[in-house]
This record gives sequence, structure tokens and C-alpha cells, in this order.
Amino acid sequence: MQRVETLTEQAYRAIEERIVTLRLKPGDILSEQVLSATIRIGRTPIREALQRLALEGLVIILPRKGILVSDMNPRNQLLVLEVRRELERLLSRSGADRATAEQRAHFLDIAAGMDRAAKTNDDITFMRLDRELNQLVIEAAHNDYAARSMKLLQGLSRRYWYMHYRVAADLPLCARLHAAQARAIAQGDRKLAARACDDLLDYTESFTRATVSV
Repeated sequence: MQRVETLTEQAYRAIEERIVTLRLKPGDILSEQVLSATIRIGRTPIREALQRLALEGLVIILPRKGILVSDMNPRNQLLVLEVRRELERLLSRSGADRATAEQRAHFLDIAAGMDRAAKTNDDITFMRLDRELNQLVIEAAHNDYAARSMKLLQGLSRRYWYMHYRVAADLPLCARLHAAQARAIAQGDRKLAARACDDLLDYTESFTRATVSV
């Protein structure tokens, strides 16, 4: 049975997607009141969602001044990837070992969706599946300590991708790499899962380095 999202989780997902897909751009000033009216969720869940986004580095809360969408820097993103590579390899191996039957089926569904996104070059579908896969990898690993660290990195990576992918990235290739990771975890092959993770992060790093000169 699928867990029902809390209002705070719904608010977080809605605001995070707006930031990651650049509807809310770096430097934009956010208003709890406006976000509440736009998303149609009360201000308390909005405030809690913004606090979580601040922990993840997507917004900066300036006391008595406002809430600012954070800036992006390719060199900082390379540092994010250094940490993400090690954590995601661990989570992928652990997920291959520990995922439930229901989670393995979910991985296969995501892989099929990524294959379709690769064929249609559908960026929004890709971004939503990417977020879904990220969350599932964390859940399937059953390691709360690694999960807490990984959650701080994913939004930054997804936003950076969305800002630059039209110029420097190959979306179909990236979608296929995500599909390969999902299938390896679903199959319970920890070595293949780690290799698929490395292939994905190798590509992500080369993409990020390419943006330095874009």
C-alpha cells in the first residue's frame, strides 16, 4: 500500500520541482504567502518545506529579510558529485541486497519509464522519474545514515542538470543509464548495481565538467 504524503511533503515536492525546473530561478525571493496561495497548502507546511529545502541548499533563509533561491556553481557541483558517487554506490549495492519484492517491481517500472523518456526526449517525465528513482534507491537500501546524507545532495544535482542539459547533455543516454541502474538493483546484483552507478556518475561528472566552458 502506497503511503499518503503529508501536507509538508506535498509542499516540499511542489516547491522543489519549481526550483529544480527553474520556474523559481536562482536569486528569486520567495514568499510563504504567495507559495501558499499558488500551491493551495497552508503556510505552516510551506514553512516546514522551505526549512527542508534550506538544509538541502536549494534556498537560503535570511532572518527578517526573506527566502532566497540559492545560486549554482559548476565547481561546487563537482564537489557535490564527489560525495554523491560514494554514497550512491553504497546505496545501490545495499538496495540490490535489501530491496523488498515490491521495491524491485517498482525499480523495473521506473526503468521502463526511463526507457520511454529516452525515446521521446521528455525532460519533465525524466526529471520526475529521476526524483522517484532517487527516493526509491534511498528507501531500498534501508540505511538511515546514508539516506540522510544523500537527501541533501539530490536536489542540487537535479537542478544543475535541468539548467544545463539542453546545451551540454544527452538526455536519452542519461535516461538509459538511470534505467540500467534501476534494473541492476531490481535484479539483486550488487556488483552490477555498483557498476551501473559508476557509469551514471561518470557521465554526470563529464557533463558537469563540460558546462564549465559553456
